[in-house]
Amino acid sequence: MDKTISVSVFWFRRDLRLRDNAGLYHALKSRHPVLPVFIFDKEILSKLEDKDDARVTFIHQTVLQLDHALQQHNSSLVTLHDEPLQAWHTLLNDYNIVAVYANHDYEPQAKHRDEQVEKMLQSHNIPFNTYKDQVIFEKNEVVKDDGNPYTVYTPYSRKWYQKLTPFYLKAYPTEKYFENLVKTAPFQIPLLKEIGFEKSNREFPPIHYREFIADYTQKRDFPAVKGTTHIGLHLRFGTVSIRELARTANGFPEKTWLNELIWREFYMMTLYQFPHTADQAFKPEYDRIKWLNDEKQFEAWCKGETGFPLVDAGMRELNATGYMHNRVRMVVASFLSKDLLIDWRWGERYFARKLLDYEMASNVGGWQWAAGSGTDAAPYFRIFNPDSQLKKFDPDLSYVKKWVPEYADFTKYPQPIIDHAFARERCLNAFKAALS
Repeated sequence: MDKTISVSVFWFRRDLRLRDNAGLYHALKSRHPVLPVFIFDKEILSKLEDKDDARVTFIHQTVLQLDHALQQHNSSLVTLHDEPLQAWHTLLNDYNIVAVYANHDYEPQAKHRDEQVEKMLQSHNIPFNTYKDQVIFEKNEVVKDDGNPYTVYTPYSRKWYQKLTPFYLKAYPTEKYFENLVKTAPFQIPLLKEIGFEKSNREFPPIHYREFIADYTQKRDFPAVKGTTHIGLHLRFGTVSIRELARTANGFPEKTWLNELIWREFYMMTLYQFPHTADQAFKPEYDRIKWLNDEKQFEAWCKGETGFPLVDAGMRELNATGYMHNRVRMVVASFLSKDLLIDWRWGERYFARKLLDYEMASNVGGWQWAAGSGTDAAPYFRIFNPDSQLKKFDPDLSYVKKWVPEYADFTKYPQPIIDHAFARERCLNAFKAALS
């Protein structure tokens, strides 16, 4: 491209769509043609253990689709595979960049990356403009009257609803300004193998959610029932707009599904305000717990061979599909941290490796909730009984039969690796000792 042409760059990250994209909208309304950019971040990719990680396949497919959509407007996506700072050195060398636009990211590593990139751009007198896009309310927008962050979900959600007006749910009309995209011949997008990965054969859920909202309250707790949206993957990578989801959900009289979106924002706000919670207990006294961390029991949990059918079904579903039903996530997390007294961080890391919809804030928040160390107001002695949870939420064993077919044959299914009543008492004693 002719370096005499001044361009604004829009940097795609967790917002892989053209429509209703806040940062892209502001870039397109700037005075300069917009060059779309995506970076396959070596710093992130190098830490992934599985070279057929399905999330990388999903991102790669989505980037190809994004480029195809841009080509319909005679533009294309500049795609680099590099560490972010080096990628920006390349971009600054190749283009006459006068401004950079992106959307906020709230995870600790992403915040550090953005601070480094902004510092580098400022050294070239290039502004780095970022916007709220992946949440309805962020950072300090929903806080107590005294300005302090909420640490309990229920009062946070009340304030969230009080603050909500139609303004916050309006879509950004990016399509009005697509003519402001840089006109260019297609750029070459690296092949999956060129970024060090193999194609995963996982199936990715479509963006279907409207048909689930009306019956969500009645169906959401039963893992054998198709009652949840599987929208988490699309929220994680921004292939759907949070404003579209919240606008649709708010139109239903039953707010249970919208409340789940609010939980996501609560956990994002918590991680933003308390970044240490990524790997430390929100309630610091919980880091005094003497975890047993039995590696053989952890391996049995990972494989779905604990002898508790609901736990095993959940872990096998996760290993096979990259997904686990939310009710079952709570049960398996409670079982690991409370029954087995294995540090919640071990489970959080395993979920981080396996979940298609992995999002640090929600994952850390959910695991700390299960362990009792997080923002939840409930006391630590809430311990799920995996057998009673099975009777309540999978009474005809449809879910278990699907994922643990040998459960029907007592000669093939393993004996429980621990007695729940014993484990419950042991857990209570361990927690009391740490918290006294």
